[in-house]
Amino acid sequence: MKLPSHDAAARETPEDRSHRVILPRRSPKAPIRQVARRLLMALLVLVATVFIVWIDREGYHDNAGGQLDLLDCVYYATVTLSTTGYGDIVPYSASARLLNILLVTPLRVLFLIILVGTTLEVLTERTREQWQLKRWRNALRDHTVIVGFGTKGRSAVQTLRATGLPRERIVIVDPSTKVVESAVAEGYAGVVGDATRSDVLLRAEIQRAHQIVIATQRDDTAVLVSLTARQLNKRANIVAAVREEENAPLLRQSGADAVITSASAAGRLLGLSVHSPSAGAVMEDLIQQGSGLDLVERPVVKAEVGKSVRETNDLVVSVLRGHRLLGYDDPRASPLQTADRLITIVRAAPTEESAVPGKPPAKPTLPGTAVSPMRPADD
Repeated sequence: MKLPSHDAAARETPEDRSHRVILPRRSPKAPIRQVARRLLMALLVLVATVFIVWIDREGYHDNAGGQLDLLDCVYYATVTLSTTGYGDIVPYSASARLLNILLVTPLRVLFLIILVGTTLEVLTERTREQWQLKRWRNALRDHTVIVGFGTKGRSAVQTLRATGLPRERIVIVDPSTKVVESAVAEGYAGVVGDATRSDVLLRAEIQRAHQIVIATQRDDTAVLVSLTARQLNKRANIVAAVREEENAPLLRQSGADAVITSASAAGRLLGLSVHSPSAGAVMEDLIQQGSGLDLVERPVVKAEVGKSVRETNDLVVSVLRGHRLLGYDDPRASPLQTADRLITIVRAAPTEESAVPGKPPAKPTLPGTAVSPMRPADD
């Protein structure tokens, strides 16, 4: 098997290979703002304690003699909140002791909580992350796992998003911590680790995934990932990319349902563009979901059953009947049957962001897609 000489995943440090799950979350506040916020809260608690002591200063006894002044109140509040308690100033009246029980003691506890807030925040954050991770795993069903978030992986995710797949149903697996963090910043859940290991794929809940996209940098890595993924999930649809066309049969034997040769596909598109630039532009438009013309697979609707391929409202390219893919000009493709699926060319519907105010709404979209049907031209 011919292998490329460069692999970004092979150059990762051991620290990047420690597998863990990272879920999307809100951006944390700046450390300076957090410290300033806690200092302000501690100062407010201190001021409140000084005020309580000041309004009932006649109920306190100072061993040095004399009535408490403002400095004495600040001093007593400071040593009280810090639980130092030298005992030189003590409450002796019933009202002062009652205020200490009802107000000063809760403020002392609050002051201590603010002081140890960093430790408590770390513990709370870890507990919250564990709870969020457990809830995420329990709710994850029929999702899509993307192995490798490089150029091919990102393009695959963009296409899946254009077809209507929500972010919550996409999980990114990559050995690089920085790559996974960038995916998390875009709203996707990520798993850091080597996807050839079963424990890493299990963290992505691959055993319950509906489809798996393998977009690694090396062909041998893709083969190992496909073998491991197929062993963990027998029913998932696995689509993989390879660099060398001679490695495609081996990847199919490893369990991949579809194999895309990235180098050959790009070369064919280049050759087509040289021979016919317009045809190359059309092909580029077809493979870019969400704009212009899109290739869409959809089921046959009830009104189309029994009709010819040319009698449908869409430009039908092929008919999928069972495991056979029939061309539009194949006599066996017509009449259409209930269990058939159609590969059609449709016009992508404009998104809500691109809709112009004052214009009529877009045509109804096909079920499960973001595209609208397009009627073929008359013969």
